[in-house]
Amino acid sequence: MESEASRVLDGDTEEHIRRGRRKPVGVWHSGHPTGARRLLHPGLETGREAEAQEYLGLAGDTLYLAVHLLDSYLGAGRVRLHRLQLLGVACLFVACKMEECVLPEPASLCLLGDGSFSRAELLCAERRILSRLDFRLHHPGPLLCLGLLAALARSGPQVLLLATYFLELSLLEAEAAGWEPGRRAAAALSLAHRVLHGAGSGPEPALYSRAELGAVEPCMVRAALRGPAPGLAAIFLKYARPQRQGTSLVAARLLRHPPAGPP
Repeated sequence: MESEASRVLDGDTEEHIRRGRRKPVGVWHSGHPTGARRLLHPGLETGREAEAQEYLGLAGDTLYLAVHLLDSYLGAGRVRLHRLQLLGVACLFVACKMEECVLPEPASLCLLGDGSFSRAELLCAERRILSRLDFRLHHPGPLLCLGLLAALARSGPQVLLLATYFLELSLLEAEAAGWEPGRRAAAALSLAHRVLHGAGSGPEPALYSRAELGAVEPCMVRAALRGPAPGLAAIFLKYARPQRQGTSLVAARLLRHPPAGPP
């Protein structure tokens, strides 16, 4: 059973060997989750997971756990390139079992793959993920950190919504894979305060210095300014809806024309 699950995601197919395709370093060798994310840049599989989360009405923590599992799997070994979509959906399936009260049916998740994999392959991929990660599935997600930091800073709902958007965009950036959840959350909150109220506004960071956050924020700014680019469209459109107050549109406008800070 384990060898069957392994064959679903790992190893070269005879076709790949015949064609002499080179193995991209970020996916094929263990210990390089950031390199793997760069291979997927600008976050194609993460964008698909975000679409699936919105389609299925899943909690925000489920998306962050799914991306963490995806990074962990890619950092631990190799995977066939044409199986990346299956891996992404399987990680989302495992995350649902950890975070959701009502699980989506495997058949509904297979629909997200547009027929590229079967229910049996999805369940085999799930077993392979659990085996490779040795059931180490818990992850303190940045969304929880953001909620705690926003409460401590007494941030308003508009600031929190914008910070949530910036935080979700960081999932699509290669370098963000190496930053701890609390730092990403603090950077998103600090950036949201500055974008809405101008430079110098907002409380002083409680856990990190401004210099430490300054290294994280540029990737969020770049992603927000790229807007509905390939790989980013799902999150951009999700936050452009009236239910989320057109947050992605507001962010792009304010980043291009920042408000004046306090005197």
